[in-house]
Amino acid sequence: MSAPELRADSVGLDVAGRRLLEDVSFTLGAGKLLVLTGPSGSGKTTLAHALAGLRRPDRGAITLAGVAVTELSLTARPVLVPQDFALVSVLSATESVALALQVRAVDRGEIRERCAHWLGALGLASCAGRLVSELSGGQRQRVAIARALAVGAAVIVMDEPTVELDPANRALVLSLLDEQLAHGAAIVVVSHESDVITRADQVYDLVAPADDSLNPPPGSYR
Repeated sequence: MSAPELRADSVGLDVAGRRLLEDVSFTLGAGKLLVLTGPSGSGKTTLAHALAGLRRPDRGAITLAGVAVTELSLTARPVLVPQDFALVSVLSATESVALALQVRAVDRGEIRERCAHWLGALGLASCAGRLVSELSGGQRQRVAIARALAVGAAVIVMDEPTVELDPANRALVLSLLDEQLAHGAAIVVVSHESDVITRADQVYDLVAPADDSLNPPPGSYR
């Protein structure tokens, strides 16, 4: 796996007719981790959704290998792990992971193998058959991460992927992300946690705009 280049070029995003983000620019290549930080209301989740192709930028462009992410097929876009996990309560943990693979027309036998592997890797083997509604918040978060990793996407966008986790499971997830990076994935993580930020190759600090601001200040890139 070697990720194509993910680029944000002078991206601006509006919410409810108000400018939220302006002039966001960065380039992320294979094997690199970009962490998005900033206070509540600074647009981290909105930007994460745009990077995954779930909304068009109001200004500028977000591209993957030179193609606008919103023009790519759903299966070719970066995979998103949303903050609310986006799991269906009446599906089991295994079915939740399998669904993402079925959409990608993965062979049935391989689906079983990938589900077992990634749920096991995230310490969820014992609850693989349990419904999402029966799982704790931390277990649901790990199911959502298992689903993303099982897809094998070259680019992954994760919104606060460790916020529900205890220290042991947070360390487990970060170790798995390190492995993905070592294999050439490009990963964007929204986080304020120091053990995530210290792993970053790149950090983009977003700034919350003033309530009366027509032109929000740009973030800082380091």
